Amino acid sequence: MRVSELAKKANVTPETVRHYTRLGLIHAKRDSNNGYHLYDSVSLQRLHFVRQSSDLGFSLKQIEEIFQQSDSGDSPCPMVRDLLQKKVPETKLKIAALQAHLVKMEEALAAWNEMPDGTPDGHSICCLIEDWETQHSTESR
Repeated sequence: MRVSELAKKANVTPETVRHYTRLGLIHAKRDSNNGYHLYDSVSLQRLHFVRQSSDLGFSLKQIEEIFQQSDSGDSPCPMVRDLLQKKVPETKLKIAALQAHLVKMEEALAAWNEMPDGTPDGHSICCLIEDWETQHSTESR
């Protein structure tokens, strides 16, 4: 398969295929007639694996490590399990931070409904943000 064919079968862009090839996550042979990259079914399998791993939150560096372990004949499953066990609490912390951020955004929107639009006067950029932060920090005390 050429780049475009592999991309279509894997439902990714050709640039994604090229990027993963440059990173060494998938491998291609060169067509001696025209120099095009040619991919086989193993490349398609690895590309699907990269997508599935990414969906689970694994970084491309971690996916590379998984491939290295598998390619050397060792099962990467224990490492994968350990990595995901660490990712779950990290993800929960990120979700909590995002929820707190969302609350702050909603509070700002609610406060801004009561505030007039200002005109920049050389001392202010956007009164909504500047006045809300002042108002919010006063209310928090």
